[in-house]
Amino acid sequence: MVSVLQNVAIDCANAYELAQFWSKVTGRPLGKDDKPGDEAVEVVLAEGPVLFFAQVPEPKTIKNRLHLCLRPEDSRDREVERLLGLGATLLADHREPDGGGWAVLADPEGNEFCVLRSAAERAAMEA
Repeated sequence: MVSVLQNVAIDCANAYELAQFWSKVTGRPLGKDDKPGDEAVEVVLAEGPVLFFAQVPEPKTIKNRLHLCLRPEDSRDREVERLLGLGATLLADHREPDGGGWAVLADPEGNEFCVLRSAAERAAMEA
């Protein structure tokens, strides 16, 4: 017997607003019945688990023990700029002059996530 990963749950102060941010990040829709004011909202990914946003009363106080790592379809640097334009904050820049590395960002509620190199950028470095 095994278990299947159903969703990745993210605690937050405003489930609908944070889910809207992540919907724009991933280009994927909210759950069909989700609406402003809901205490639980989903972002339905193309494959894999759902991103599940659950409204909780307590604020985030420390670094995440679990975070999302994003691999953009295009350029890592262009994706970082796009996400900053959506409301993310740059927390740490581990990008290297040779094109390696990653950037650590935070969503509008302070949850950390990483932006990695795209598959094409990785392949170019390995060639």
